[in-house]
Amino acid sequence: MKILGDISAIETIAQGTGIRELALLRQRYGLGNWYKRKGVAVVELPSVERQMAEIHWYEAHGIGKVKMKVKRWL
Repeated sequence: MKILGDISAIETIAQGTGIRELALLRQRYGLGNWYKRKGVAVVELPSVERQMAEIHWYEAHGIGKVKMKVKRWL
């Protein structure tokens, strides 16, 4: 999966202790003010097909975006 272009319609779903995987994120990537976010982007599939998708990821200042995944196809 490869994201083409910018992610739009970005929203914060949860932050800090509202994130279920907070302990795992801190252990694996370090301390930070963690946010769970969602947005919409064009995704290129392995078959070279392009499709709009809703994407979820975790993000912290100084660490960046981690664990990006497609939640649904649009």
